[in-house]
Amino acid sequence: MTVAQPDPPRTIGIDVGGTKTHLALGAGNILRSERYVDTTSWRTHSFPHNARGVHRLVVEWLGSDALAWPMAVGAHGCDTTAQCDAFAAELRRYFTGPLRVVNDAELVTAATGLTEGIGVIAGTGAIAVARDARGELLTAGGWGWILGDEGSSAGLIREATRAVLTELDLGGALDPLGRRLMAAFGVTEGAELALAVSTADSAASLGSHAEQVFLAADEGSALAAGVVTQAGQQLALLVDRLAGRGAAAAQIVAGGTVILVQPRLRRAFLDAVREHQPSSVLQFLDRPPVLGALELASRLGRDGTEAAEPAGTGGIR
Repeated sequence: MTVAQPDPPRTIGIDVGGTKTHLALGAGNILRSERYVDTTSWRTHSFPHNARGVHRLVVEWLGSDALAWPMAVGAHGCDTTAQCDAFAAELRRYFTGPLRVVNDAELVTAATGLTEGIGVIAGTGAIAVARDARGELLTAGGWGWILGDEGSSAGLIREATRAVLTELDLGGALDPLGRRLMAAFGVTEGAELALAVSTADSAASLGSHAEQVFLAADEGSALAAGVVTQAGQQLALLVDRLAGRGAAAAQIVAGGTVILVQPRLRRAFLDAVREHQPSSVLQFLDRPPVLGALELASRLGRDGTEAAEPAGTGGIR
């Protein structure tokens, strides 16, 4: 006699990125339905406000029954264990099922099924994340484009602009990189380019021009090629910092809009990782990071974790 297998439990995964929020309904860790919203349409810098926002998004989409389903949230801006736990505590005011909050960059490792490893994001921003043996969140980078985010789309434009302006200071002429940046920002002189980049209103607006760096490299710009190589090395240094603090570096997973669509940056990062962490296995994420949130939610559902949350787990209920 064939025994019918129960359907996998319904799960919710949410990837709260800097620009868009990706909500996913799963059967276990299998994606069944999804929805995208603009992050700026609901998120602020207040955990209580953001918890209400997540509650509204989920109920409007899935109904109030969904408040009891296992849920995992990868949240851009939750950069410490305490911040993840604080957001989870606010969410627990509305959600009764098992839940966990992690940094959004942690979703890239979970999306591959890994339970440990270093996740690297190179998109609008750049950050590397991992958990130590105690479950504490470790981060490197993620400082924002004014101070850092080397290897991100905004960071690439910042460093490309510096390279062009330095060349002009030395009496050099505009090469393909310089000409492309001037055209992209609608300027004709170095001082105007510096002003345009310095007064950009967001990392996203600045990073929207990142493709110009790679096109210039394809056209033979040594400056552009150097910027890309340096970006790959800087991303590898983020991995080094986490490994030096005790993160398990045997597995590295990279994701983000820039590194996934630009082969030159992938090669530069791969070459740098091979040099710095020769025993590590590097893979580039080939699926949406929100699948990592579904994987984490599915684990919560399988574990049936309803006990008091241990310290440093990112708010497992």
